[in-house]
Amino acid sequence: MSVIKKSIPPLRVNPEQTLKIEKAARTRAAILNAALEFVWSHPFRDMTVNALMTSTGLSRSAFYQYFKDLHEVMESLLDLLKDEIFEVTEPWIGSVGDPVALIADSISGLVHLCHERGPFLRAFTDAAAIDERFEEAWNQFLGQFDDAASARIEADQAQGLIPDFDVRPVAIALNRLNAFTIIEAFGQRPRRQPEPVQEALARIWISSLYGSEWLGSGSSNLIRTSV
Repeated sequence: MSVIKKSIPPLRVNPEQTLKIEKAARTRAAILNAALEFVWSHPFRDMTVNALMTSTGLSRSAFYQYFKDLHEVMESLLDLLKDEIFEVTEPWIGSVGDPVALIADSISGLVHLCHERGPFLRAFTDAAAIDERFEEAWNQFLGQFDDAASARIEADQAQGLIPDFDVRPVAIALNRLNAFTIIEAFGQRPRRQPEPVQEALARIWISSLYGSEWLGSGSSNLIRTSV
């Protein structure tokens, strides 16, 4: 997948491109970008409204025109990260072809993305530990990937590509393994190298779903004919 062969650019928030960008859109984007910059090098617990607004050059009062609190900012950032993850995992979730090659491609994309976004994920889990509302948002974030993985596994079971088993618990277990492994590996400096993490996750997903006989090759003779 070409997207993972290039350096992943910094996650940035841009206002919707129109002929005339409203001041409100620019201000909101500036606040979100300031939060992104902050959590790259500081834990969420150290974030303050003053620190964010000082970096934007805007007044403290401007913050509260767009966000209720810092956790609402983090929820907005979580939505951005969700979109990025779904984009890089689209090969396995929504493409036809060899499902083993597709899942290997998607895991590679996920790991390389999260190698860059690890501090954001660490910040999100830190926020979830101290705020019930954000804990709920984090669980909903994970739940959307549980839904997507469950639907994909069930569809592949229907095509005879994956053995029959109770899908939902397996999807949850695999996704929680991803989250824990990625945050531990990339959530703080020095980050681990992505390749061993990618190999470990690929081995677990491929062997759990499609069989250990395909380990090491990154491909199989299985064919998914429909999404």
